[in-house]
Amino acid sequence: MPADLPLGEELDWKPVQRPARTRLRGSHVLVRPVEPETDAAPLFAVSHPPDGDPAIWTYLPDGPYESADHLRRMLGWAARSDDPLYFTLATLPDERPAGVASYLRITPDYGVIEIGHIWFGTPLRRTRAATEAIYLLARHAFDDLHYRRLEWKCNALNAASRRAAERLGFSFEGVFRQHMVIKGRNRDTAWYAITDDEWPAVRRGFEEWLARGNFDPHSRQRQSLGELIREARRAPTKRSGRDRTG
Repeated sequence: MPADLPLGEELDWKPVQRPARTRLRGSHVLVRPVEPETDAAPLFAVSHPPDGDPAIWTYLPDGPYESADHLRRMLGWAARSDDPLYFTLATLPDERPAGVASYLRITPDYGVIEIGHIWFGTPLRRTRAATEAIYLLARHAFDDLHYRRLEWKCNALNAASRRAAERLGFSFEGVFRQHMVIKGRNRDTAWYAITDDEWPAVRRGFEEWLARGNFDPHSRQRQSLGELIREARRAPTKRSGRDRTG
């Protein structure tokens, strides 16, 4: 191989394991495997009228559903799927199902994994539980499973998802034009990611935001998550070394 051509950093890399159907418990939310028989009715209620917002389904490849039984059939498939690997997001302390998220496009050989198929029912939106759910999935991918790259992709027209990605510490990497056809319409896909060398700062921002002291007695945040992640990124961090040492 010619010595004068640029090459990527040499790594002592070993493939990582695939995520399993596990339970990730936080202070406000439980991320757990899908249970179709018990999850369908409450998930339908928080995502369809009269109590749910049908706009949840605008940019998703599935939904809306005709009934709780229709959703149950989809959840039955989701409970068997390995990629995407679906989870129910259940609020604490009652453990009531309030949303869904998944790992997908799981590539253990390269240490790449995506969080997607995310939707938050009306009671979960703009809550600490919603943010904590993403934190738990990201922490599990990086700290427990040792992935190198966590991706977030969304319809480029989905302004809310793009704002969420940036708030959650994902870096914008570009738009893949004419990437998909979803529900008969073109989808240009916006790509975002966090890499393992960025994760320690992002994790610190999450943990400081979720800390009880960051909220006043009326549950109003004192500092935003985006602000805390930016502050953490400006501070010195140490690289984990997972991709160098295997």
